[in-house]
Amino acid sequence: MPKIPKGRRVGQAAVNAVRALLEEHDHIVQEISGQNDFGEDLYVTFVENEHVTSDVIRVQVKGGDKWRRANGYAIPVSHHGDTWANGNIPVYCVVYDPDGKKLFWANATQQLRRSGPLNRPKVIGVSPNAVLADTTMKSFVAQARRYVGRYRGRQAVLTHLGEMSGVEFDPTDHVLHFVNGYDEDLIFWRRSGAEFATLLHSALDWEPYLVSLASLMRSEMPPPDVEVVGEAAIRLWNDLDLSSAEDLELSRPEMMWVASCFMSTRQADEESEAIFGSDECAGCPSCTGEDPPEHANIAADVLHRYVIDRIIDRIEAEPDLLQRSISALREDGSLEPGIVAELGPLEADPRIVRQVAKLHRSTVDNLEPEALRLAFLYLIHRIYVGAPSLPLDEQVQIIWRIPEP
Repeated sequence: MPKIPKGRRVGQAAVNAVRALLEEHDHIVQEISGQNDFGEDLYVTFVENEHVTSDVIRVQVKGGDKWRRANGYAIPVSHHGDTWANGNIPVYCVVYDPDGKKLFWANATQQLRRSGPLNRPKVIGVSPNAVLADTTMKSFVAQARRYVGRYRGRQAVLTHLGEMSGVEFDPTDHVLHFVNGYDEDLIFWRRSGAEFATLLHSALDWEPYLVSLASLMRSEMPPPDVEVVGEAAIRLWNDLDLSSAEDLELSRPEMMWVASCFMSTRQADEESEAIFGSDECAGCPSCTGEDPPEHANIAADVLHRYVIDRIIDRIEAEPDLLQRSISALREDGSLEPGIVAELGPLEADPRIVRQVAKLHRSTVDNLEPEALRLAFLYLIHRIYVGAPSLPLDEQVQIIWRIPEP
């Protein structure tokens, strides 16, 4: 008598589980026939308030324990790389683990586009934190719909510039683009209301450089709205480590363009404040008692080294810190979608996971950047940087996943 392979039963159970969960939340699921399965099992159209939206994703479903890795799951890309990365509809991978009967997801299109065509990964990493269940369905749908919407209107322009430069821009950011006479790209990026901006230049490998209009002109004095109190204010200004036009080798047309970007975006902020502003306190941290804002005023290499040293100090004092932090991360149901998406490919690489597991003072300087990033995600919830005039240990505030004893 014919025997049905176990893999087929598990695979169909996985598809059924995904379909049932989505349909329980009123989303429209169309299953693709096995004869026409070329890397996608389902088409999902999202529904909001009983109305069908125009947001659609494709889903590749895998079931079984064969997809497990040391700290997550991995789905082989195989020959689907081009269609998953470059199709008109984004592809999500969903893993069904039969032991716990749980579903986990990853945005395959996002992972492939971040890596680029020359460094395309062989697998799509799926993090155990990316649980797909009744309790997480709302956040999953919101993330997926935002990603689909990246290719509409102004957001499509921001998406294109972000993929080109390796930066993810917020819809409220001021982002302007310039092409010089050598067909090189220059991106002006400024948060709404911020005094400084970030310049990204293709000729400089898209390295971010913090600038102000004064620093570009090599002014030795702070901007007009910075109060000057003797040498302390000058030291504060210098500590910001801002780049000049000479540092960036900007041409005169590029410099004129950047200056116009500062003026136009400041005008836009003033107009926005005139419409939405108020004389009342906007809820700043000093008034509300909330955590201080995150900053980028400290030199990146100094901050990087300081945080690494603090991590090693804690690991030496608490040998089980890493495992406790990973457990805390797994239990954190409020992780931002961006962090969940970043965990997937990192945790799916056994080499990276092994390096993190062996993190020690003698090995830290030999860690690959991806391993160090994964260690940061495991151990640290957030980093705040205060006024540059403070001593370093007071300026940098690390919020650990496991509070210090």
